[in-house]
Amino acid sequence: MPFITTPDDVEIYYTEHGAGQPVIFSHGWPLSSDAWQTELKLFADSGYRAIAHDRRGHGRSQRTYTGNDLDTYANDLNALLEALDLTDVVLVGHSTGGGEVVHYAANDGRGRVSKVVTAGSIAPLMLKTDGNPDGLPIEVFDDIRAGVLEDASQFWLDLAESFYGANHGRAVSYGAKLDFWRQGMLANLAAAYDCIKAFSETDLTEDLKALHVPILIAHGEDDQIVPIDDAARRSIQLVRQGTLKTYPGAPHGIHGDYRKQLDQDILAWLAA
Repeated sequence: MPFITTPDDVEIYYTEHGAGQPVIFSHGWPLSSDAWQTELKLFADSGYRAIAHDRRGHGRSQRTYTGNDLDTYANDLNALLEALDLTDVVLVGHSTGGGEVVHYAANDGRGRVSKVVTAGSIAPLMLKTDGNPDGLPIEVFDDIRAGVLEDASQFWLDLAESFYGANHGRAVSYGAKLDFWRQGMLANLAAAYDCIKAFSETDLTEDLKALHVPILIAHGEDDQIVPIDDAARRSIQLVRQGTLKTYPGAPHGIHGDYRKQLDQDILAWLAA
């Protein structure tokens, strides 16, 4: 299996298909690069070099106790791009991965990144604060932490229901829910736990303002995990070269008809 080693000696797993302009996919919490299997094939078939990595502490990457924060995630992404010597890169990030690619592109990605795509991104800030009064209260994230520590296996099964919108009547196969569970179980518990703070408390407002490349901001209108009004609809007001695309009835998780439409919209946006 292909790995790169970060400057702090953490092994990061990645997979790739195809040849052409590189498109890097960054997954959401608590998933892995397996969440992008459909996109890896589709984008490779469409003439791109499609690459996805497992964030540290997730999937097949090294099971880490430290460095589970957005700064280090962005550093790991930089290590991947440097190791593969990639330029003219398109970054695609879902959920926590959306925060990761925005943070990297706005800071260390100059000269390497040409476009950014986010879907259900955590940006600009999920947590309710004095400066972000419409965010989610800290108790929401404390409950997530408690669920992960108490019984992570059952927590992943339960979370899959709202993640994919099954609890709102969307048709979600048992296999899709089990795959969410499987990927969650691959995550190191300490890394998954610390990532809750990373995705909920990292303020990406200034990163969005500093972003110097075009960004496509996609979001499901029935996202129960990262509410659209506090995320995509705020983010589009902060970026300079943004396109907002929302999906009526679509959940947080990229699945089913939402996945098919989102993938086609990304490919069309890249080709425009």
